[in-house]
Amino acid sequence: MADLTVELAGVPLRNPLLLASGIWGETGASMAAAYAAGAGGVVTKSIGAEPRSGYPNPTVEPLGPVGLLNAMGLPNPGIDEYPAEIEVARASGAPVIGSIFAAAPREFAALARRMAGTGVVALELNLSCPHAHGYGSEIGSDPRRVERIVRSVVAAVDLPVLAKITPNTADPAGLARAAERGGAHAISAINTVRALGIDVTLARPILAHGLGGLSGPAIKPVGLACVWQIFEAVRIPIVGIGGIASADDALEYLLAGARAVQIGTALSGPGVALFGTIARDLASRLDALGIDRWEEAVGRAHGRPPSSAVQQAPARLRRPSKPRRAP
Repeated sequence: MADLTVELAGVPLRNPLLLASGIWGETGASMAAAYAAGAGGVVTKSIGAEPRSGYPNPTVEPLGPVGLLNAMGLPNPGIDEYPAEIEVARASGAPVIGSIFAAAPREFAALARRMAGTGVVALELNLSCPHAHGYGSEIGSDPRRVERIVRSVVAAVDLPVLAKITPNTADPAGLARAAERGGAHAISAINTVRALGIDVTLARPILAHGLGGLSGPAIKPVGLACVWQIFEAVRIPIVGIGGIASADDALEYLLAGARAVQIGTALSGPGVALFGTIARDLASRLDALGIDRWEEAVGRAHGRPPSSAVQQAPARLRRPSKPRRAP
């Protein structure tokens, strides 16, 4: 069978399938269950410095085969309470990537130091939530702010740092380049696509917050396009996210340039058992395609080898270069 093992920014994974940050990463038990079912690793729910209740209901609206509309508002128990959940997930053997959000570089750095002390193997910076005022894409759509935030976190911790990029911008590849300049070790792409649903009977938005984010099958072409563009623009590894529900979906992201993928919305039907199914199907599919190792096919659809050996080998932890001074 094909070898699914992969190294992501120096972190060894038994396969490239990661639990995406979101509802399923809320508890240690759910993360442990995802790993036991076959995930290669897990990403926590996005955690902030303080507890946050999120938006009032309704916060989630299923859209049938299209996907899921949601505006949760980044609810979380805060960094003081969440480490106990991480410990439960780590006890299962799962490599845990800690997702964090904040509003400014100094806040990100302080929170990153706290999260790094929980035993996570890497950090993912949520620079892309489309509906949380003062966080996510509101700060993550400006390349200069992205670079400053990433730079502050990389300087504060000795862990791989993944920058999660928003698709709700004219130039996601430009954001990825900014994160790379700041010293990011990998890029996660994408978060949900800004979206809206309206109840025509009540003449008001379906979600209490109004605007939300769309996830699921409908955004896979958007995610693939972003990964494709980012692969052409940066030298660091990419984690593909958006609409992945099968082995072929994962393979599309691989061929577009992703070294690993995250799965979230697709779990709402079959649950975490989907990880085992996709892992088995992925090994068989690679065999049928004559591909011995998952990593061998990263970016193959571009018709050339990856633009840098950094995308083929584990990224070494490094400090960002000093920012250039304006003339």
